[in-house]
This record gives sequence, C-alpha cells and structure tokens, in this order.
Amino acid sequence: MTQNTDVIFVGNKPPMAYVLAIITSLSQGDLKEITLKARGQAITTAVDVAEITKNRFIKDLKVTKIAIGTAEMPPREGE
Repeated sequence: MTQNTDVIFVGNKPPMAYVLAIITSLSQGDLKEITLKARGQAITTAVDVAEITKNRFIKDLKVTKIAIGTAEMPPREGE
C-alpha cells in the first residue's frame, strides 16, 4: 500500500527550507497531499510557506483544508 500524504512540521527554520521540503516531497513520489503542522508562532510561518509554494513555485497547488485546534499536553513531573 502506498502512502499518499506527507507531514511537514514547521518550526524555527527559514520559510524557504520548508518550501524546498514540500517541492522535494512532491517531486520524489506519488504524493497527492502534504500536511503542514505548526504550533504557536510557527503558525504564521506555515501560512507563509503555503502561500510562497502556491504563488511562486507550484501554480496549480490547492489548499484543501485549514484546521485549527488545541493539543492537550500531559503535565510535567512535579506539577
């Protein structure tokens, strides 16, 4: 069974590093969908990455879903 999705976690790197990761992922295989995941201040970088990729590199790219949610983190030891 082939995997048709890939997940890229957006963090503190420059946006072009993630754009390159998207382009590389799409060109290497039969991927149909890439998911960008980010938390906190990296959310703005994820939006920038999606827009840069769509407007400059892959003109027929479509953003299909934007999901905003909360992830519960387990408490740390001693708290």
